Amino acid sequence: MIHLLPLRRAARQRGFTLIEVMIVIVILGVLAALVVPRVMSRPDEARVVAARQDIASLMQALKLYKLDNRRYPTTEQGLDALVRKPAGGPVPDNWKPYVERLPTDPWDQPYQYLNPGINGEVDVMSFDADGRSGGEDFDADIGSWQP
Repeated sequence: MIHLLPLRRAARQRGFTLIEVMIVIVILGVLAALVVPRVMSRPDEARVVAARQDIASLMQALKLYKLDNRRYPTTEQGLDALVRKPAGGPVPDNWKPYVERLPTDPWDQPYQYLNPGINGEVDVMSFDADGRSGGEDFDADIGSWQP
């Protein structure tokens, strides 16, 4: 019986006090307030990177198109000329399928194409999250002229 008494006292003293639990909750709250805003921008950054990769791939396909056909597709033919042989406009002489399918941008909108381009010989761009030309930060356009 003497040996059980010290074990019961030790068992009672192992728990956390309310103040200790509150301090841990406050520390976790402060950490969350610092970390969450940084993590929340990651999906937007990932979408921008994915759009830049898609645009780079489309530009490579357009360069192959020009190499085979001596010109880029017209604005009217658009990027669809990379998937299907254009019926109208200057019909390409040596057309081949240059991409299996046209990707949509990470915001599920089609990529824009201009020939002649505003910033280069041709421009491929995404209007980004806002779906409109222009904007700032994560609403800024992403284009083939950007590094």
